[in-house]
Amino acid sequence: MQREKLINQLTDEIFKRLYPGQEGVACRTLSIEESADQFKLLISCGAERFGTRAGESCRGNGLAKYIDHTLLKPTATSKDIEKLCGEALEFGFASVCVNPCYVSLAARLLKGSCVAACTVAGFPLGASTGDVKSLEARRAIFDGAGEIDMVINIGALKSGDDDLVFNDVRGVAQACRENGSLCKVIIEAAYLNDEEKVKACVLAKEAGAHFVKTSTGFGPGGATLEDVALMRRTVGSGLGVKAAGGIKDAGDTEQMIKAGASRIGASAGVMIVQGESAGSDGY
Repeated sequence: MQREKLINQLTDEIFKRLYPGQEGVACRTLSIEESADQFKLLISCGAERFGTRAGESCRGNGLAKYIDHTLLKPTATSKDIEKLCGEALEFGFASVCVNPCYVSLAARLLKGSCVAACTVAGFPLGASTGDVKSLEARRAIFDGAGEIDMVINIGALKSGDDDLVFNDVRGVAQACRENGSLCKVIIEAAYLNDEEKVKACVLAKEAGAHFVKTSTGFGPGGATLEDVALMRRTVGSGLGVKAAGGIKDAGDTEQMIKAGASRIGASAGVMIVQGESAGSDGY
């Protein structure tokens, strides 16, 4: 009981010093949105000291620290993943987001760095069953994933089956929380009306997710400022909001952050941080 109380007190104090910023903690980048569970897990594993301000070695400067450097094309090769990870290490991106088959490769290439290996579950349609998504997440975590971006069951949400959506998310969120990984829930906002977007975010929050995310990048539309702002209002400061899909340059990225995004998913990460503009194709 005393140990749990101490853990809670330490967590509260760390959050007071972190809020409202999103500085990193220790080497693994954490923010206010990324949950007290991370701190509790680290403490229970024996961690004795946390930094409340990230060093440059642990997180990139400027826009890089917000970016999940992403390559989810079906034609991606192992050499493409090696290049992606090299860029992430060079610029200090928050993570690389790759398809599940490349998680072990990415984790090996990023080992010892502060760039996380991120992957997807139920991607891109969200129509696989909840137990399969949970298994996908657990396998990916076993392979070295520190972050899982899962797609909700969009059809169930639109059918009004809130219990199915909740349980779908909870299975992946539990797998992540048990293993110290982050769970991001893709609501695929382009398919939803505003009421459905709010409901999806509320269910994700109640189910234990760490983030809500706008889009897969493979749907009929990507992130919009209006959706990001709506999602931020809905989840408050307790969860992260990830904007993804169609973000091509620094201007887009800065606007998304101002609207409430705490993470950006983009295949154009290098061009964004270098102030260039990407084409319309890609994630």
